[in-house]
Amino acid sequence: MDYLNTFKKIKALAETGLVYAQNGYEVERNQELVDLSKELMAAIANEPIKAFDTYYLPPKEYPTPKVDVRALILNEDGEILMAKEKMDGLWSIPGGWADIGHSPSEVVVKEVEEETGIEAKVERVLAIYDKRCHPHPPQPWYVYKIMFLCIPTGGKLRGNFDIDEARWFNLNSLPPLSTDRILESQIKELVHLANHPEFPVVCD
Repeated sequence: MDYLNTFKKIKALAETGLVYAQNGYEVERNQELVDLSKELMAAIANEPIKAFDTYYLPPKEYPTPKVDVRALILNEDGEILMAKEKMDGLWSIPGGWADIGHSPSEVVVKEVEEETGIEAKVERVLAIYDKRCHPHPPQPWYVYKIMFLCIPTGGKLRGNFDIDEARWFNLNSLPPLSTDRILESQIKELVHLANHPEFPVVCD
């Protein structure tokens, strides 16, 4: 049984119920579900229940997945642009959470420049992943990942306040990866898709 996914489903159902509750009875029952899902997550993570309070802000609207946008950028030698995260000291292709007020392609271009110093433009979408379908570490949120192929247009490699450094890597000598953000299998699939524009977008 996928306990983490069960927790996410219970959480989403309960929060939806709270949004649309018509009376005190419905509020009470859905709040019980919220509390149960919090207990389940705490048990899975072996952490105190209060550690998950920030994931249970009072719902204002129908809960939906979070969206992570990331860019595969290759240089003339076929090397992959990667950024080293200060948070965990591990590497990922550049990207991050989608921002309200910006399209996915606008966000990914902004993230690339902010994290690596490289200016880029979007070529096309390579894949749309459901994080649940891949062996990422457990995470409370339900996440969709939009993976873009971007073309470098200028700029100079650098880090920023949350990135130690940015570098180009050969596919056969990847650095230690931040597997919460990207997996080696995903990078290999994205490079394969980038080299075959006739292939359709991969969707989970």
